[in-house]
Amino acid sequence: MDIQLLGVPMDLGAGRRGVDMGPSAIRIAGVSERLRELDHTVTDGGDILIKIPEKQRVRDRKLRYASEIVRACTVLCTRVDKILSAGKFPLVMGGDHSIALGTIAGLARAAARDKKTLGVLWIDAHGDMNTDKTTPSGNIHGMPLAASLGLGSPLLADIGGIKPKVLAKNVAMIAIRDLDDGERKHIKQSGVHVYTVEEIDNHGMAWVMARALRDLHDVDILHVSFDLDAVDPTVAPGVGTPVKGGLDYREAHLIMETVHKSGKMSSLEVVEVNPILDDRNKSAEFAVELIQSGFGKKIL
Repeated sequence: MDIQLLGVPMDLGAGRRGVDMGPSAIRIAGVSERLRELDHTVTDGGDILIKIPEKQRVRDRKLRYASEIVRACTVLCTRVDKILSAGKFPLVMGGDHSIALGTIAGLARAAARDKKTLGVLWIDAHGDMNTDKTTPSGNIHGMPLAASLGLGSPLLADIGGIKPKVLAKNVAMIAIRDLDDGERKHIKQSGVHVYTVEEIDNHGMAWVMARALRDLHDVDILHVSFDLDAVDPTVAPGVGTPVKGGLDYREAHLIMETVHKSGKMSSLEVVEVNPILDDRNKSAEFAVELIQSGFGKKIL
């Protein structure tokens, strides 16, 4: 596979600094080398330039740093579209999860042009289904999935010129365990497929992944958006918003191994690696291991 790396050092959407160093940490953990070991071709497109918060003002406390996030995600949208147009696989490295606004916009643009159906596998402790009307913090990293479904502020939902970017029936959420009240309402009303940690506990990850991929059976382009805080902090401590009770080491790998076996993954983003909160780059190294599983690493 011809893989194009793209870093988005965004920490404007989060409430805690440091996640902008995530792309560098993943590179330092050897993502290019580990993928080449699996016989993939890897090129690095560098990082999208993001203005630091010290150079900006918060004009709307319900959409913090929205103007710069929208600008950067519009650039990301174009870059992802171009990578797909060139026949390459986009591997987007964050940064906080607000970058999904741009990644999914680029995928939606490519899907519309090629008359294909986009699906999203959203792996996260959080729903990211808030809008400017429901957010308790104003942090945009809690809004990208809602905006991609066409909900909330047009400023976010209209990135890339397509709205909605993905239909709710083509979205499956896995490992959810921390939701705000407004998110619960949006999730129930939208009709997205949701697999909480309770389903994983009761039925096992193999069952959950089989159901999720069945939900997304009819999609032509499958985007996997992996927020590392889906994993338990004992496994990945260096994340932006850690929540106890997450995926264990093998459950996380089984997700990516199953996605690879399905042959459906068309793009991948890994977000919320925060080196400031990490232990000797442990979380970034784990992220690289997950990426390897998604691209075909096997025990035998």
